[in-house]
Amino acid sequence: MDWGQLRTIIWLRGRLIRNQWSRSGKLNAILTMIVVGIGYVIAAAGGLGGVLLGAFALAKAPPRDMLVAWDGIVIVFLFFWMIGIVTELQRSETVDISRMLHLPVSLKGIFLVNYVASHLTFSIILFLPAMLGLCLGLVLGRRGAMILMFPLVLGVIFMVTAWTYCLRGWLAALMVNKRRRRAIIAGVTFAFILLSQLPNLLGNLLHNHERHRPGTAKSMPSDQQSSARPAGDEKAPLPPVVLAAHKYVPFLWVGNGAMSLASGNVWPAVLGAAGAFGIGGLGLRRAYRATLRFYRGQAAGKTSVKRPEVAKAAAAGKILLERSFPGVPDEAAALALAFFRSLMRAPEVKMALATNLLMLLIFGAMVLVRRSTGIEDSVKPFIASGAIVFTLLGMSQLMFNQFGFDRSGFRQLVLLPAPRKWILLGKNLAFLPIALGMGLTILAFAALTLHISLTVFLAAGLQLVAAFLLVAMVGNLLSVLVPHRIAPGSLRRTKTSAMTTLLIFASRLLFPTAMIPLFIPPAIGLLMSRVTSLPAAPVNLLFSAVLAGLLALFYKLSLAPLEQLLQRREKQILQVVTEEVE
Repeated sequence: MDWGQLRTIIWLRGRLIRNQWSRSGKLNAILTMIVVGIGYVIAAAGGLGGVLLGAFALAKAPPRDMLVAWDGIVIVFLFFWMIGIVTELQRSETVDISRMLHLPVSLKGIFLVNYVASHLTFSIILFLPAMLGLCLGLVLGRRGAMILMFPLVLGVIFMVTAWTYCLRGWLAALMVNKRRRRAIIAGVTFAFILLSQLPNLLGNLLHNHERHRPGTAKSMPSDQQSSARPAGDEKAPLPPVVLAAHKYVPFLWVGNGAMSLASGNVWPAVLGAAGAFGIGGLGLRRAYRATLRFYRGQAAGKTSVKRPEVAKAAAAGKILLERSFPGVPDEAAALALAFFRSLMRAPEVKMALATNLLMLLIFGAMVLVRRSTGIEDSVKPFIASGAIVFTLLGMSQLMFNQFGFDRSGFRQLVLLPAPRKWILLGKNLAFLPIALGMGLTILAFAALTLHISLTVFLAAGLQLVAAFLLVAMVGNLLSVLVPHRIAPGSLRRTKTSAMTTLLIFASRLLFPTAMIPLFIPPAIGLLMSRVTSLPAAPVNLLFSAVLAGLLALFYKLSLAPLEQLLQRREKQILQVVTEEVE
């Protein structure tokens, strides 16, 4: 592609962005410009701060401190970068290559435009100017050899972005066969979060074990500690294993190059930059070839052989939603089963639920395992209620936008000759097994860790039902008033108006306030135990049952007005959730 074609493609992309801003309204355009301006300010401030830090603080530091500083910066950058990968696993193409295949243009330029545009993320805006500014500060404050840090830093950034782009392209190819491979994305997210949090979890467990193990040797006095330290060696040298890791692990080449340049050796920085650009070039080349195969229809792989279906046993067990419940109409039960099957087949829902459960278990383990011995019995019911709140908080992203995941399937709901309140009831019942499963799992973990009584556990179970009914009522209202389309295969919203964005933010911000009624039963139980001779646990159980009954009554009464609201807004919801915004 020549420069004229490339300029035309960039101009076309800019025109499309401008048209999107104009269609979304003046307020949304103003907010977008403010966000862009904030990004420029953050980048400029990071660059200036890097220059000052490098020139006046890090330039005169010893080589060991240089390595530690750069390692810390790279690790924090990779942490933010991995959060961005988990948030949006599939890459989004700025220019749709499938629409360019019939034009007499080379796809390399379009591929490079998409590659550069897809990495204009918060991590790059925050860290790249700061890292380049730090390199410039080292050059100004130390000596000219530090100029080699520029290609080394850019090479490592290029390596990370190139292979990330390749990974996202591979995941996009996997999403072609959605029925067979849609669970892979959820598995990747689940495994990634587990691996990233496993060292922290193990460290907390080991710390708790060491704290409770009877110590045989007491801490030495300060004079003995000072005598045990080698004389004239305030900082212990780095272990040989750490130095060897900096030579072979690509992410650590920045710190190794900075330490070598501070020591007067330029070859590690030169070789590190060359190796990083080489590895990044291989990743970008592989991503380009995979992209061409994908858009040319050559990435399907082997065709699966259709196997004859084996007749299942007629006496197979039924799941919860396949059973009949008193008071639940057949229409609502059938819709609940259909919605539940749809949720379990959606990779974005699996990602949200798996991430929520994993983070609850990890952070719950870190908090409860370290502090379980010092928690009083009067506080344990509040901890159980808080665990329920955090469980429903993770599900609120799904329950507050119940129609956004239907997308084109919402047309069938509009044409369905069923009362609209049964549609809302079916949507809520589809989330009931998920909420009960996750909530009871967290409560069982808390019960085993905190050694709470059976009465408190039963009260927490009733509070879980009450919390689900409360979130279901709020979710029905927000799903009707503030619907927004979710991109297939990810949890990313498509283009939304400024008012919709503000309402979504307000709903997330006010969620803890809406969950205050859950803490009323344990608070009444604690108050009654302090004022009277009644035990707190039975009082908590009684008022938890009353709270669940009241919310069940309010939920039943809310279906009729929400049904009328849904009937009035069906067309607006249909337009929002079915419109594919580029």
